[in-house]
Amino acid sequence: MDLFDIFEEHVDQIIDGLVAEGVVPEDANRRGVIVELPRDTGHGDLSTNAAMVLAKPSKMNPRALAEQIAGKLGEIDIVASAEVAGPGFINLRLETSFWPRIVKAVLEAGDDYGKSNIGGGAKLNIEYVSANPTGPMHVGHTRGAVFGDALARLLEFTGYDVCREYYINDAGAQVDVLARSAFLRYREALGEDIGEIPEGLYPGDYLVPLGVSLSETHGEALLSMDEAEWLPIVKDAAIDAMMALIREDLAKLNIHHDVFFSEKTLHENNGAAIGAVIESLRSAGHIYRGRLDPPKGTLPEDWEDREQTLFRATDFGDDVDRALEKSDGSYTYFAADIAYHKDKFDRGFAHQIDVLGADHGGYIKRLKAALKAISDGKGELDVRICQLVKLLRDGAEVKMSKRAGTFVTLRDVVEEVGVDPVRFMMLMRKNDATLDFDFARVTEQSKDNPVFYVQYGHARTCSLFRQLEESIPGMDSANLDHATAPLTRLTDEGEIAIMRKLAQYPRVIAGAAAAQEPHRIAFYLYELASDLHSHWARGKVAPHLRIIQEDDWELTQDRFALIAAVGNTLKSGLTILGVSAPREMR
Repeated sequence: MDLFDIFEEHVDQIIDGLVAEGVVPEDANRRGVIVELPRDTGHGDLSTNAAMVLAKPSKMNPRALAEQIAGKLGEIDIVASAEVAGPGFINLRLETSFWPRIVKAVLEAGDDYGKSNIGGGAKLNIEYVSANPTGPMHVGHTRGAVFGDALARLLEFTGYDVCREYYINDAGAQVDVLARSAFLRYREALGEDIGEIPEGLYPGDYLVPLGVSLSETHGEALLSMDEAEWLPIVKDAAIDAMMALIREDLAKLNIHHDVFFSEKTLHENNGAAIGAVIESLRSAGHIYRGRLDPPKGTLPEDWEDREQTLFRATDFGDDVDRALEKSDGSYTYFAADIAYHKDKFDRGFAHQIDVLGADHGGYIKRLKAALKAISDGKGELDVRICQLVKLLRDGAEVKMSKRAGTFVTLRDVVEEVGVDPVRFMMLMRKNDATLDFDFARVTEQSKDNPVFYVQYGHARTCSLFRQLEESIPGMDSANLDHATAPLTRLTDEGEIAIMRKLAQYPRVIAGAAAAQEPHRIAFYLYELASDLHSHWARGKVAPHLRIIQEDDWELTQDRFALIAAVGNTLKSGLTILGVSAPREMR
């Protein structure tokens, strides 16, 4: 049951009636008409802007039109009052007797409460993390990993056929540096004193096991080879080892991808895949030979004022046209990006989402332009930027890692505080806002720790059922039939507040999916848990509000139906975020 959908239908039917009466013109645009929560919840349970949207085409004063609509809304049996506010908003208060229907709807839907088919089974590709395979994942990658995985779960919950993809950047200069760094560790494993790691190579100890593995596999054979011979051998081994390390790191966060796409495959056979895409763009008139204007400000050291092969990115919404070939004739990174997105489109993913790091903001327009061009306007690309994460310990910034020496690894963080705190806290801010992650805060047991507060909410619902079994001999709460609960006794303001919050869940899910913002679910769960904890605390002071009323089974049964609905919804939201819903917490 989506309360907002129900009343949007009511409003739509009322508008149909006003059209039939000649009050509203038949061609009036209704797309802006919505039903939502009032800005101030003290003004009612629901609000609609219907009169504000339709007043101009109806050539009426908004308040006058609102009075007509409000009068018809007030005739609905579950509406206690419909009042016009401000310039023409309509605020609705629902009858107290309505809210138990929400509890029934939650319990009947079970795990499917809030689930929808908004996506209609459409195929959708989400590419996220895609860290360079040059070492263990650091905390900066963690946010994109958690965000991408939670977004994939959310979109699956709303009816999309989601493919989770990782793009392996295994064709750039950084993997040559990785191979040379690994070769140094290989020499070390053979007994050579390599001294200080030269500047420009990767110094992390994580390459030591790779050096040992190379020595066990090849003995001293690589030492007698020229770099041109050993480099591809070591490079392949290094990439395999680093990707295994990355998969292990992601698994610690319960993150698993469906596809690992190698950039290197695009460059095989002299870049045949990239060349084919460029030729198709050239045939369509999207490529030309020309010169780029110099970038504003200080010129980069590698800037060259020369004629080159350019993609007409400005024809598709970009700020400047983009180079596809370097001065040595090799393809640019952007050329490979075009071929990669074309490959995804050819695999049936007209809708694609790229989750990128904070330093990739400048890529958004060019990537969108590329997909428009190679798909003839049929492709849709959303780019979500994940801003930086600042690690704190008791308010002081954490800069060093006990293992990596230069950065804090994902593994460090997960092993110290656990999977659930990492995942939940990474989703407690919108993805494009900087996030502070305080080790002390995420492990404390208080309301100030959102993940503890929400998980404790679910554990509290389970604890109440255990208490019920203890208070009633022979009671098996697992077999408690909530369908038989009359649900007529849930009239306290705290109970109604909880039911109002439960009613919002389907709309929160739909809104989060449409905006691609899973953090909305984390916020909602915190508010629902807060309503539960507050109501429970009132029962400690006022015995008649306690969930278990030993001398009133009907009231107890109603309240446990409500508690079950809260537990189900908390578990549903936590599952979408990839966070566990514990039955008890110690």
